Amino acid sequence: ASIGEDVIDISRVSAEADCFTYDPGFMSTASCQSTITYIDGDQGILRHRGYDIKDLAEKSDFLDVAYLLIYGELPSGEQYNNFTKQVAHHSLVNERLHYLFQTFCSSSHPMAIMLAAV
Repeated sequence: ASIGEDVIDISRVSAEADCFTYDPGFMSTASCQSTITYIDGDQGILRHRGYDIKDLAEKSDFLDVAYLLIYGELPSGEQYNNFTKQVAHHSLVNERLHYLFQTFCSSSHPMAIMLAAV
């Protein structure tokens, strides 16, 4: 099921009518179809996987919401603990990168450092 207005696929209008559609300010154009997020700015609605963002902000932490976005449901206690361990493991920085970061002047811009690391 979908939330919001129905949509019309106009992707072939250009080829069939030899013209483009024009939507000033991108105000009535859906950029994509999403099962993850629903936004209705006029109504002040933002939902992730059907959960109101206000409820998520008040009752969940970052990793709860990350799990929800990835897997489609809020984690159980055991799922949360396993996910937290996985995130912590994959957050470790290789020792060689530590040495690389130390070669930069402390006043270097962070983006310049990250670009050099990549």
